[in-house]
Amino acid sequence: MKTNLASYDNRWYLPGAGWTKRIIWHYVNLIFLQSYWLPLSSLKIFILKWFGAKIGKGVNIKPGVNIKYPWLLRIGDHVWIGEGVWIDNLARVDIYDNVCLSQGAMLLTGNHNYKKSSFDLMVGEIVLEEGVWIGARAVVCPGVRCESHSVLGVCSVASSNLERYGIYNGNPAQKIRKRIIEST
Repeated sequence: MKTNLASYDNRWYLPGAGWTKRIIWHYVNLIFLQSYWLPLSSLKIFILKWFGAKIGKGVNIKPGVNIKYPWLLRIGDHVWIGEGVWIDNLARVDIYDNVCLSQGAMLLTGNHNYKKSSFDLMVGEIVLEEGVWIGARAVVCPGVRCESHSVLGVCSVASSNLERYGIYNGNPAQKIRKRIIEST
């Protein structure tokens, strides 16, 4: 058996908005979030909320961020989203309070079933609990839950859940030690 992309069919997938809204969002995202000419988080947050994102207070969004569908995004308080972050949320993404997404991090809620000749689309929600830190150029795969205060190291790939206060590194990410947070 061979892969047959001509048989690919994702008509079952409904991203929660019609074509008109998705096309408008595509261009608004390109102009206001992905560009580097607009450094103001407050305007980006206003636009994301207008398109249905739920966003808390004290959120900082750097330039060059790409968000697929804001209406499938929930962000808590005091979240930092670094330059070049890609939130490819074909399914819901929940980001709790005090989460840091470092430069170039990717949250990927979609993948394809390589076992099927039709290469079917598969989606899974991502949850980043309080205090999680996703390192620069790290990837969180569909269906992954990063529990409270877990850390995913630079260029690492989380293809399964991360335990609370665990520090993970590699591809696939493996727990290397426990995170200890000192008081200030």
